[in-house]
Amino acid sequence: MGWFIFLLIVVAVVVAFFWAKRHFRQEIERAKRINRANRNQ
Repeated sequence: MGWFIFLLIVVAVVVAFFWAKRHFRQEIERAKRINRANRNQ
């Protein structure tokens, strides 16, 4: 039974990692655009 719980934890970590990577990429792109706009002013 322990291996099943371990498997669930691994799956949860992988899903969270991919979700965070996709989400943070959008945040980083937005931050870059804002910084670029501030420098141009």
